[in-house]
Amino acid sequence: MNPPLTTEADLHHRGEEVRKQLVGEERFRHSAETTYGDPMMKEFLKVATTSLFGVIWSRPGIDLKMRTLIVCIADIATGCFDELDLHLQMAIRQGWTREEIQEVILQLLGYVGAPSTREAMKVASDVWQRHEKGAPTLT
Repeated sequence: MNPPLTTEADLHHRGEEVRKQLVGEERFRHSAETTYGDPMMKEFLKVATTSLFGVIWSRPGIDLKMRTLIVCIADIATGCFDELDLHLQMAIRQGWTREEIQEVILQLLGYVGAPSTREAMKVASDVWQRHEKGAPTLT
């Protein structure tokens, strides 16, 4: 269990550590130079790192593996397929298999509809193909 943190700097540092676990050290550095090099995106990353990763993703109770799956499901249910790409890559890094991810997506067929499920399958297929080629694109 993480000790309570009282400063924004502490939460930000914790959030950075969580992000590194999710995307890997190399991708963590790369995204700071590319996607988050833009001043507006840099501010977004600062807030997201502190609030989402420093507070929510680091809460006790469930591990990062389960959290990645929950976020993938939320992406599918809300139609956020660009984010699904990113979050599926995180899920794979946390140990979810192709078969498990496929079954989770298929489970949603009756609940979010065929168009969202179909799009999610296309995204998942693309992510797995890139993963198998050793070409992850986490940003």
